[in-house]
Amino acid sequence: MSRTNKTANPKAAEEELRKAVVAAALEMSRTGLSPGRSGNVSARFRDGMLITPTGMRYEEIEPADIVLVENRGGGRPNQRKPSSEWQIHQAVYQTRPDMHAVVHAHSLHATVLACAQKPIPAFHYMVAAAGGIDIPLVPYATFGSDDLAQLVAEGLRNRNACLMANHGQIAMGPSLSAALELALEVEVLAEQYYKVLTLGAPSLLSDAEMLRVLTRFTSYGQKAHD
Repeated sequence: MSRTNKTANPKAAEEELRKAVVAAALEMSRTGLSPGRSGNVSARFRDGMLITPTGMRYEEIEPADIVLVENRGGGRPNQRKPSSEWQIHQAVYQTRPDMHAVVHAHSLHATVLACAQKPIPAFHYMVAAAGGIDIPLVPYATFGSDDLAQLVAEGLRNRNACLMANHGQIAMGPSLSAALELALEVEVLAEQYYKVLTLGAPSLLSDAEMLRVLTRFTSYGQKAHD
C-alpha cells in the first residue's frame, strides 16, 4: 500500500493505487473494523482522490469500481457513485496536505464511545498514536453532509484520528497501510477505555507526560534508523 503513485506510466500508477484501495478496504472488512457495507477508504490521487464506491460489498469491489473524485467534486463519466462520505475525505485532504490516505470505520467499541459522545482521553500513553494528547470527538452532523465534512476536517487539523459523534471513527496517514494501522489502534484503545470505564473513573496521564510521549514517538521504532 504505497503512499506515492510515482511511475513513468500514469495509467499504471492509477491502477496500482486502485488495487491498494481495494486491498485496504478488504483488510478493513476482514479485521472487523467495518461490518457489512459500512465505512469507506480513500487515497489521495493527483489533485483529487480515489475512493470506494457507495453501497457495494467489499468482497465484490474490483479496482475498476474505485471512484475518481476530483478536487472540486467532479469525476469521470460512467463511473460508479463514490462513497456517500466523499465530502469528508475531500475536506480532510484539503486541511491536511501531509496526509495521503483516509480510513473511516464503524468499528464496535469506537462506535460505542462515539454514540455515548465520549472522546478517548489520555488513559494510556498509546493514545498519542493519534498525534495528540487525546482522541477527540467531533459533534454530530448528518452523514454525507458538508457540515459533517467540515467538523471532521477541523477535528483532524491537529490529530490523525478522531471519533464522530453517533457515527464511528476516522483515521488518516501518509499511506493506506498507516491509516489502516491507526484505525485498528483506535479501535483497540476504544475497547480498552470502554472496559476501564466499567471499573470506575480512569486515572489519566497529565498533558505534560503526553507531550513527553509525543516527543518520544518521533523517534519510535525503525524511524530512528531511516
